[in-house]
Amino acid sequence: MSKIIDAETTARVETKPRGKMIAYWTITLLLAAAVLLSGIGQLMQYGGNLELVTNLGYPSYVLTILGIWKVLGAIALVVPGFPRLKEWVHAGIFFLMTGAALSHAFANNYGDYGFHIILPLSYAALNIASWALRPKSRKL
Repeated sequence: MSKIIDAETTARVETKPRGKMIAYWTITLLLAAAVLLSGIGQLMQYGGNLELVTNLGYPSYVLTILGIWKVLGAIALVVPGFPRLKEWVHAGIFFLMTGAALSHAFANNYGDYGFHIILPLSYAALNIASWALRPKSRKL
């Protein structure tokens, strides 16, 4: 009877890290895709990005700078290895997204239903979740 209990306990222990790994990769890939697509949109100045940045009072070349860093950061999130680089990417995404939300709030540019505040804060929340779920191999 103890062997059956041990087998059940072992099965439960093995499924926890697998579920955590699936959650980590799902959130990380979603975050990387969102950051990559927004970076490409900024580089192409697509979808009203230029108008959005100029309404906040930033020069248009900021789009190029942010777009390049977002694309590089998204790539760094999914490339194997480089745990210190990934820590910097997570920090950069957090500061970028909270800074974007604050820029919109200070400029009274909330968008429809607060979209300009909610979207960057949701990216920041995905970023925190990805960082918190990272496997031991990605920790410093």
